[in-house]
Amino acid sequence: MTPVERRASGSLAAIFALRMLGLFLVLPVFALEARKYPGGDDPALIGLAMGIYGLTQGFLQIPFGMASDRWGRKRVIVLGLLVFAAGSFMAALAGSLAWLIVGRALQGAGAVSAAVTALLADQTRDEVRTKAMALVGASIGLMFAVSLVLAPLLSARIGLAGLFAVTGALALAGVAIVAWWTPAEPVQHRNQPRGRLAEVLTHAALLRLDFGVFVLHAVQLAMWVAIPALLVQAGLPKEHHWWVYLPAVLASFVVMGMTLFPLERRGYLRAVFLGAVGLVLLVQLGLLLMASGTPGVAGLAALLFVFFCGFNVLEASQPSMASRVAPPHARGAALGVYNTLQSLGFFAGGVAGGWLVKNTGPQGLFAACAGLMLLWLLVAWPMQASARTAAAGPAGRSLAT
Repeated sequence: MTPVERRASGSLAAIFALRMLGLFLVLPVFALEARKYPGGDDPALIGLAMGIYGLTQGFLQIPFGMASDRWGRKRVIVLGLLVFAAGSFMAALAGSLAWLIVGRALQGAGAVSAAVTALLADQTRDEVRTKAMALVGASIGLMFAVSLVLAPLLSARIGLAGLFAVTGALALAGVAIVAWWTPAEPVQHRNQPRGRLAEVLTHAALLRLDFGVFVLHAVQLAMWVAIPALLVQAGLPKEHHWWVYLPAVLASFVVMGMTLFPLERRGYLRAVFLGAVGLVLLVQLGLLLMASGTPGVAGLAALLFVFFCGFNVLEASQPSMASRVAPPHARGAALGVYNTLQSLGFFAGGVAGGWLVKNTGPQGLFAACAGLMLLWLLVAWPMQASARTAAAGPAGRSLAT
């Protein structure tokens, strides 16, 4: 990477990390702590509170992405982070589950993911973009690992309201990074013609990736409606859940580094991609078996390790591929659609996960997740390896339909 690429990758990864740390601090304890609020005795409402963030994200990712094409990435990122901070502080002051839902919805209105990813794509070449996106993915994964350790400790001291206040402060720190660390936007981007939304809504390769990111994040969030309770059922108190989460996340980073980048350089990205989808499918089947019997901590830990191995590969490779196949002049719009489907996946996973656990138990939840992963595997299977752009040279391959 050039110095500008390293600075762009580091600063934008830091923005993602600070924002996602705040979200992840809440995730491991939300389903348990939200029960203490008035109205918290309804699992479906708790699922809505978890997932409503994704719904408002879904509505606003495309407008934010298109706005970043027109008015500049950094302006849109700052605006989104300020909205996200306001929602975090509202959630911190919530006195009931209903107001908590409102705060989570306002958090989601700070839909900056498309603009951040588009800016990173603007400032990196094709041949290093997967590494740049992987750095973002690794920062998100690291924040998830950190949150698994900190969340139980912090929630015991400052409660869920305190966690939301911390989330707001972290978002404001992200604004400072945009202002003083992130490189200026490329001049050539500002002078490019603007694409139309129809271009990216009729692009077959992008639509496959959009479907995939929806399924991945729906399954990810739905799992966490049930997994904390399974760990408690297996005999592991909630304050010790990080004993399982942290080693699984960190070890999965090692596996990703040993597989994704070397195999991509050798032209096996399609095989790695489909293999990762298959791994997440097998994990859902394993969790279904666990939920149908007596869960054990060792078995759950092994399944979560395999899940994170697959998830991290997909989280690093999918946005990189989306940024490559998108028309450069409509990259913000394309990534807006991509992140919209990601956010809608969060919403669907939270709402459907809560409803499934309430009405069918964890067995029904994991069976539905397995069905979704199988459908994704079938949709993704026709994707073929194709050469990167000429600028990328022989460094690796991308995916296309």
